Amino acid sequence: MDFSIQLQAWYSSYGRSLPWRHTKDPYSIWVSEIILQQTQVKQGLDYYNRFINSFPNIEALAVAEQDEVLKLWQGLGYYSRARNLHAAAQSIFFKQKNVFPKNYKDILLLKGIGPYTAAAIASFAFNLPYAVLDGNVYRVLSRLFTIEIPIDSTAGKKHFQELANQLLDKRNPALHNQAIMDFGAICCTPTSPKCTECPFQTTCKAYLTNTVIDFPKKGKRTKQRHRYFTFFFFDIHHSTYINKRGNNDIWTGLYEFPLIETNQKTSLKEVKKIFLTQNLPYTNITIKKATTYKHVLSHQIIHATFFKVSTNEHKLTHWQQKPLQRIPISELQNYPFPQLIIKFLNDNNFISSK
Repeated sequence: MDFSIQLQAWYSSYGRSLPWRHTKDPYSIWVSEIILQQTQVKQGLDYYNRFINSFPNIEALAVAEQDEVLKLWQGLGYYSRARNLHAAAQSIFFKQKNVFPKNYKDILLLKGIGPYTAAAIASFAFNLPYAVLDGNVYRVLSRLFTIEIPIDSTAGKKHFQELANQLLDKRNPALHNQAIMDFGAICCTPTSPKCTECPFQTTCKAYLTNTVIDFPKKGKRTKQRHRYFTFFFFDIHHSTYINKRGNNDIWTGLYEFPLIETNQKTSLKEVKKIFLTQNLPYTNITIKKATTYKHVLSHQIIHATFFKVSTNEHKLTHWQQKPLQRIPISELQNYPFPQLIIKFLNDNNFISSK
């Protein structure tokens, strides 16, 4: 029996009913695919609904302020996705007469869109014959055919894409792509796969050789570097200082408190020395250690320590040559912050966790 026919038969019984599955609108499909990068469907669904409610079309997203977009994205992480989505919407609206591209190559030219997302949009919105290749698909194919080539290698990506293209039902690419992704997410899962319920039980090479958990193969893991952040939360007559992070680092466009980065954790004694050596314009100041967090990202681990700084004097305008913005503490919830800082604010009851 043909692979795609079996796959689609399984999908007709077990496939998930999701809002972006019931539309051919390329904008809605695009938003869903960007949100679901590095995000599980269960978490992404709420974000998708809020995003579409706030920005129902390309124009609404294009004319929005970046702060507004990032605030709505807050908690999802990988904020470059939101920035690229916003920039691409502006390009479509202002430069392409608000017409979403209708072919794979033009979709691929949009900022933040790679081969997988372009294939997904092309097939789901326009039923074009492009096979998707995400983590679920890699896992399914690697197990079915016991492919030893690492999926994160150049050779692996090429091999898997060619195989996915061969297996694609070119008459029903949208249905096929949705089916294989759901199959990987529901049945052929990373751990505890439902092999006894799998329609490919008699042909899956990994199952027949009892090596299912050994696939897919991956190359060497990227070494994570450790970074040590010391944040200063000023409390001056119920106001505080924030600044927007610049480019070329994590959390671009998000807000933070005055920060120093060091090679190791900073003690209260060392923090007081920093205030002296930086010639900060204060004569009456109290510094207390608040909280320490460990925040794990894909390529780095952030060790963050927060210090509360109390004073009666409003004198800071810049911090390490970055302009500071003074705002009421009660308005902190209106600004997009990294999840690390959100945790600090929630834990210390500066904003509501709801």
